[in-house]
Amino acid sequence: MAGAISADDLESGLDRRDKPELRLWLRLLTCTNLVEGEIRRRLRQDFATTLPRFDLLAQLDRNPDGLTMTELSNRMMVSNGNLTGLVNRLVAEGHVERRPDPDDGRRTRAALTAAGKALFDTMTPAHEAWVNRMLDGLSEDEVRHLHQLLGKLKYSAGAAS
Repeated sequence: MAGAISADDLESGLDRRDKPELRLWLRLLTCTNLVEGEIRRRLRQDFATTLPRFDLLAQLDRNPDGLTMTELSNRMMVSNGNLTGLVNRLVAEGHVERRPDPDDGRRTRAALTAAGKALFDTMTPAHEAWVNRMLDGLSEDEVRHLHQLLGKLKYSAGAAS
């Protein structure tokens, strides 16, 4: 039937011939929400933790010398204010420590403790399995191609701002 919304595009409420850029944006948003929602749910259920905590531990795991609050804020795309409380809680729990910055004595770096590294290492195999399961419907070539296309989109979006 002409003008009907396709079953795979219900989130946009748009006819499949209408506004392809808007339909793509809505599809990206839907996919992001589905994946993020599942990761949040699994982290809560399996590890009694949150996605921001996991993300912060992941950033520090990739940077064994630690990161300043500004570096963490930029990498996690959150404000320093939001990050401070999270870092404080992880410090209190013994998963993160503050170290003096060797290049600037006025700054500190947040770094994983041995306990924080152990905690993160217990979560990463499960996290990887969840992501893999959600992407099972794509071939390796499709994953690579989608990654490439999203890289182009990221560049295009960044250039527009």
